[in-house]
Amino acid sequence: MENRNLLRKLSTEKVLGWTTLILILIVTLLPFVWAIRTALTPNSQIFNGDYSLIPTDASWINFKRVLGFATTEEDLAAGGSGAKIYFWLYLRNSLIFTAILVLGQVVTSTMAAYAFARLHFPGRDKIFAILLTGMMIPPIFIVLPNFVLIKNLGLLNTFTGLLAPYVLVSPFAIFFLRQFFLSIPREVEEAALLDGANRWTIFSKVVVPICKSPITTIAIIQAVFAWNEYLWPQLVGKEHAVRLLNVALATFQQASPSTKPDWAGLMAAATLQTIPMLILLLVVGKKLVNSIGLTSAK
Repeated sequence: MENRNLLRKLSTEKVLGWTTLILILIVTLLPFVWAIRTALTPNSQIFNGDYSLIPTDASWINFKRVLGFATTEEDLAAGGSGAKIYFWLYLRNSLIFTAILVLGQVVTSTMAAYAFARLHFPGRDKIFAILLTGMMIPPIFIVLPNFVLIKNLGLLNTFTGLLAPYVLVSPFAIFFLRQFFLSIPREVEEAALLDGANRWTIFSKVVVPICKSPITTIAIIQAVFAWNEYLWPQLVGKEHAVRLLNVALATFQQASPSTKPDWAGLMAAATLQTIPMLILLLVVGKKLVNSIGLTSAK
């Protein structure tokens, strides 16, 4: 009887758990599904009272407009303003920005985390504590000082100005990786020292391969952050040569007070903008989940 009650309790808990997960999944995916639905709908039909998830007159014209494959006449006929987004140029800029930021932060944060975990130098713990305070400062507080500095250095509308506040160490990345470096048995490094390896060889040939999964996790997290960054690129990178795709989405906003926003074009561009990160998460998402689970277990 007790076993039957226990099984019934577990079954009820499982049903409640799955129901909660399904509800969370629906709430999470619904905005993305609605964005795709809007992207497939001509502007003239968005507010016609049909709010089904599947558009009645679906069309790829909005994606053609964003990618630059539609003529001006087709653009205007679909309800657009005729404005060009230069999608491929801005996609290239976003890829460059993301790649350099991820490379810089992963390399510098990995070396800094190893130094705080294994090297002994005066004031190490105090410096680490000061570094961690950077995680407690809201990013919006440092936007204005950074902007004034970049402007005075003449780095507005350059990739250098875009990357300068981000390309070096990240407090979160250092803290995250340091925990893994501390878990590596010292005997492994001592054996390498006895074999004649120096600190750099131990770091690059022994420690980094062991911690490949958490380093990959940090790279993914920083890639998603860089790809979604908006405020700083909006302030610093206004020229076409360095404008990021996130910032370029404003092309589909109101051109004047008398015109309506190009919602279909905006949703099509936003949908295309998410594809690179979706591909990244599909390819390496399992490593991310496993690494985060291992971190929580520690």
